[in-house]
Amino acid sequence: MQPTPPSSHTATAANDATVPGARLATHVARPLWRVLATSGYGLWTWLGLALALGQVEGRSGTLVPLTVGLVLIGIGLVLACLPGRGATRDWYGWQPRRDTRPTRAALLAFATCLPMLAVAGLARGDNEFWATRAVGALLALCSAASLAYNNYSHRRRWLRPALSQPEPLPVRRLIFAAYAGGLWLWVCTLAQGLQGSPFTTAPWLGLLVGLALVLAVVESLGWRALGKRRPERTTPLRRHRGLVVVLGYGVPVLALLLGLRLSSPLPVAALAVPCCLLGRWLEQRQFAAVRRSDTAR
Repeated sequence: MQPTPPSSHTATAANDATVPGARLATHVARPLWRVLATSGYGLWTWLGLALALGQVEGRSGTLVPLTVGLVLIGIGLVLACLPGRGATRDWYGWQPRRDTRPTRAALLAFATCLPMLAVAGLARGDNEFWATRAVGALLALCSAASLAYNNYSHRRRWLRPALSQPEPLPVRRLIFAAYAGGLWLWVCTLAQGLQGSPFTTAPWLGLLVGLALVLAVVESLGWRALGKRRPERTTPLRRHRGLVVVLGYGVPVLALLLGLRLSSPLPVAALAVPCCLLGRWLEQRQFAAVRRSDTAR
């Protein structure tokens, strides 16, 4: 596939990046809404798979995670529609306030909402209806596809080819989406008091602990490889890596382990999710500090 020629909104973004205030906003808000959106897509992916397997019971057990995911994914679009510059200038490369033609990545993000609406309309009782299972599987597929393509499109538009080529499969982002989305699904289930749900059992919590450990190792290896290429920029940030590890992986894993023992684990689960997202946001900011022209991996 040939690289897409720079468009007008890309050129405008590059010009805005030269403004100090816009650059600061980019380093802060852009990684934040992308982290939230990734966790929202992860939540929808898990929910779609669970519906396809007939593991979600009750209408509220479906609608609550759908709504939470929609809010997480839609935050970036709301920011892009607000007046201002810098990090609020685009949503997956599309500028709603300036352009009338969304990018492919934005269209795919919109398309993911179609199976979400179908799931919301079909959710009933034990969700054993074949159409509910089918649209659940479609929701999971579209969410994963949107994660992969949006990551590919973003890297192609913002990363310099001499330093990094777009990944055919964004392993790190997909693992984080599964990890953070799983934590959101755990919290949603506990908040509704759904007894006997598979998302409160030991196998589910053990799966999330495993994802957290795998992601921590993968990110550590990636950070070490980056440090070998740019030691002068990564060395000053090493002292902050401990905080990232504690927030992004330590606190959530401890909460998951406590969830196996506590009779009411909702408070620790509610603490695990924001710590996970905050840790990921700090990790993305550290990466942006090393590669000043890059905004995400």
